Amino acid sequence: MDITELILDDHREQRRLFAILEQIDRADTAVLSAIWDRLAAFLELHALAEEEIFYPVLLQAGIEARRAARVEDETLDAIHDHNEIRDAIAEVARHKVGTDDWYAAVAAANLANSDHMAEEEREGLTDFRRLAGLSQRHQLAVAFAAYEARNYAGVEPVDKDPVDYVRTAEKKLGTATTGSLSVGSLKRN
Repeated sequence: MDITELILDDHREQRRLFAILEQIDRADTAVLSAIWDRLAAFLELHALAEEEIFYPVLLQAGIEARRAARVEDETLDAIHDHNEIRDAIAEVARHKVGTDDWYAAVAAANLANSDHMAEEEREGLTDFRRLAGLSQRHQLAVAFAAYEARNYAGVEPVDKDPVDYVRTAEKKLGTATTGSLSVGSLKRN
């Protein structure tokens, strides 16, 4: 088991659920609603699991490999993307299921999520496979699977300030005193 593979598995399921929504008759609002509710909860849970389990360790691995600026930038972007996805999910909830506005909001959520997944697959997951050994990736996969299983009923969607997220994560790692935030886009004066 590998954390990067679990994240990719989640991404495939997200794509599958968006595709299902596109194939359901517009008049079948009960089914549309049920599938969307499942997908929305899954997107929220996946984002929070990444924020709790994956991104702090990606930051740590990048700092240890003296690639802090790159993984900090990737993490800042990912947290920003998660906020956009949360906001898009909230926008869907403002519209009556099956209406043109609802479909437009679902499409916007799909676009935000698709953009995020593509970047993450191209950058964060690739970097982590290079920086972390299989044993560590396995341990994180176990923690990630357990987190998602414990929170299967859903999580509270809360936007995060990307800079505060990175600073807090690095502080917990004990790296704040090393000046890791003095590089890259988080440069301090």
